[in-house]
Amino acid sequence: MITFDQVTIQYDGTAEPALREVDLTIEEGELCLVVGHTGVGKSTLLGAVNGLVPHFTGGTLHGRVTVDGRDTAHHPPRELADVVGVVGQDPLDGFVTDTVEEELAYTMEQLAIAPKVMRKRVEETLDLLGLADLRHRPLHELSGGQQQRVAIGSVLTAHPRVLVLDEPTSALDPTAAEEVLAAVTRLVHDLGVTVLMAEHRLERVVQYADRVVHLPGDGRVVHGPPAEILLSSSIAPPIVELARAAHWTPLPLSVRDARRAAAPLRSGLAGVTPVPVRPAPAPVRSVLLTAHGITVSYHGVPAVRAVDLDLCGGEITALMGRNGSGKSSLLWALQGSGPRRAGRVRVTGDGGPCDPHALSAAEARHLVGLVPQTPADLLYLESVKQELDQAESESAHGSETSGARGILDRLAPGIAGATHPRDLSEGQKLALVLAIQLAAAPRIVLLDEPTRGLDYRAKAELTRIVTALAAEGRSVVISTHDVEFVARTADRVVVMAEGDIVADGSTSEVILASPVFAPQTAKILAPLPFLTVDQVTSALAADARTPRDTEDPA
Repeated sequence: MITFDQVTIQYDGTAEPALREVDLTIEEGELCLVVGHTGVGKSTLLGAVNGLVPHFTGGTLHGRVTVDGRDTAHHPPRELADVVGVVGQDPLDGFVTDTVEEELAYTMEQLAIAPKVMRKRVEETLDLLGLADLRHRPLHELSGGQQQRVAIGSVLTAHPRVLVLDEPTSALDPTAAEEVLAAVTRLVHDLGVTVLMAEHRLERVVQYADRVVHLPGDGRVVHGPPAEILLSSSIAPPIVELARAAHWTPLPLSVRDARRAAAPLRSGLAGVTPVPVRPAPAPVRSVLLTAHGITVSYHGVPAVRAVDLDLCGGEITALMGRNGSGKSSLLWALQGSGPRRAGRVRVTGDGGPCDPHALSAAEARHLVGLVPQTPADLLYLESVKQELDQAESESAHGSETSGARGILDRLAPGIAGATHPRDLSEGQKLALVLAIQLAAAPRIVLLDEPTRGLDYRAKAELTRIVTALAAEGRSVVISTHDVEFVARTADRVVVMAEGDIVADGSTSEVILASPVFAPQTAKILAPLPFLTVDQVTSALAADARTPRDTEDPA
C-alpha cells in the first residue's frame, strides 16, 4: 500500500537530510507506529505519504514514494485526498468550517460524495468518536481533546484507504484516547485501512501496532515487529522499561501480558516501601495563591463552579480530569486573563497580595506565567532567536532556571536560532514557549498540557526544570492527561469533573486508587504502591545489595 524506495529528503539550508535512504513497505491493513525523539523527522516521513513533502513544505526528494500505486512526486496532496487522510498535530490548523457537523461533511463535499451518503457517514462518525452531543457546537468552543476527535472524524468520513495520524491522542484524556484508538483499530481490522501513526505516548498505542518504525535521529529508519524494535530502542514506554529491568521474555506490550509475567516480581517486592519519586515538600509551606469561589461560564453554561484552591510554594500540582471538565478555564481564571463570573484570586507579590487580573500583562507575567494548550498563539516574531531575545529582555533574573536559550536547549536541543517559529514541529513550538515563559521565573507557573508533542527525554527534562522551580519556592500547576508524567513529577493531584474539584490529595493516594489515572507500573504491580519504573529498579538494586543468610558449612 505504501512504499518508500531509497528515499532521501533534505530541506534547504540544512547540513544533513531529514530522511536518508529509506526503504520501507507498509502492507494494506497494517497499523504502523512511528517513534523517535522530537525533531528526528517523523513529521517529514508522514508528510511524504500524501505529498505534503515536498509539494507544500519544500525541500528535495530523492527516490520514490508510492501510495496505492500513485507516485507522490507526480500527484500533489489534492490528487491523493481520496486515498490518504491526514490529521496533523494541531487540529485547529486543519479546520475550515464553523461547527462540528459542517467540518465532518467538508471533505466529502470536496470529493463530490452524494448527500445521502454524506449524511449517513456523518452520523456514523459522530457515534464512532462520541461527538453526537457536540454536533452543532462551534469548533472554537471545544476543548483541545474534542477538537482532536473532530479532526480525526473529518478524515474518517471520506473512508480513506490510508490514514496518517500525527500525535492523535496527545490532547485526549485516557478514556477518550482509548475510544479513539479502539475506533482506529476497528478501521484496521474490519475495513483493512492502513494506518501510519506517530505518537510520543507509546504506553497508549504500542499494544495495537503491527509494526514499529524507529527513527534513531541520523535520518535512517529501522523497522520491524514492536517487541523486536523496542527491545533495544532508545525510546520505550514504561511497560518495556519495566520488562527490561525484570528481564522478562518475551517482551510484553500490554498491561495484561505484563501482569502475567510480573507475579514473581510482585512477590519479591511485597512489603517493600518504594522510595519517594521526589523529596516531599516542606511540611510548612507558604501559600502563594489563594482562589475562592472561582466561577467561569460561557454563554450561560458553567465551566468552573465555585472552586476554592490554595497553591503553595515548593509544590508541584497536577490538574487532571476528562476533556471539558474545566481545567483550562480554571487556569486562565487564575492567571487573570480569562473570564471570571465570580470569585477572587490573591497572589502574594512584593507589594502585597494582589489580583493578577488587575495588573498589566507584563506585571502579571512575573507573578503568574501561563503556557496555553496552543503554544503557537504566543509566538509572533520572525525567528527563534528573536523570540528568545525578547523573552530575555522582559525576564526577571536571578533564577536558577533563567536563560531562555538554555531552557530551550535542555528541552529540544539543536534548534537553530534563524528558524522561523512556524516551521517548528509542535513539540519544538511547545519547548520554545516553555522556555519563553519560564525565563520570566514567575512565582506561579501554570502549564496547560505541557507534555503534548514532547518525547520521553524532553518530558524528563521538563520534570527537572519544574522540580528546580519548586525547589526555589515557586508553585507549579500542570494541567495534563499524561498519567506517566504525573507519576514522575507531581506532589499533589487535583481532579476536576464538570467544573468541580472531586479529588485533592497526594499523587500516590489519588492515582493509585484510580483505574483511569493509574500509570502502567501501578497497574502491573497492583496492589503494591509503586508508581514508576525508577522506584522498582531502586527496590531491586537495594534487594541485590542486601546480604543473604547462608548455612554454616560446619
